Amino acid sequence: MKLGIKRITNRYDIPIMITENGLGEYDKLTEGKEIHDDYRIKYISDHVDAIGEAIQEGSDVIGYCTWSYTDLLSWLNGYQKRYGFVYVDREEDDATAKLTRYKKDSYYWYKNLIEQFNKEVN
Repeated sequence: MKLGIKRITNRYDIPIMITENGLGEYDKLTEGKEIHDDYRIKYISDHVDAIGEAIQEGSDVIGYCTWSYTDLLSWLNGYQKRYGFVYVDREEDDATAKLTRYKKDSYYWYKNLIEQFNKEVN
């Protein structure tokens, strides 16, 4: 991520907005209706850190958007891999699912990250 940001800065010297960054994985809902997605937290944390380094080195990153808030239907993977901070209880072969939402561990981590950032800038 940092290398890409630095290349755009060096080549074009324009503000950068990252519009889609996330990780599709085979998240599993536990019996307690929890989703432990440490892999997603690490993935996004590593990218946020890289963005911070690029900014410290002179890149103008004006925005960062994760992909995505809720699990979604992927054109490539259907409902197999999940991408969001919120698990949607839906499987490809179950058209009668209630689509119940469950917040993943990454939801709470990202919420805390945003709160910390807001405290630092305000």
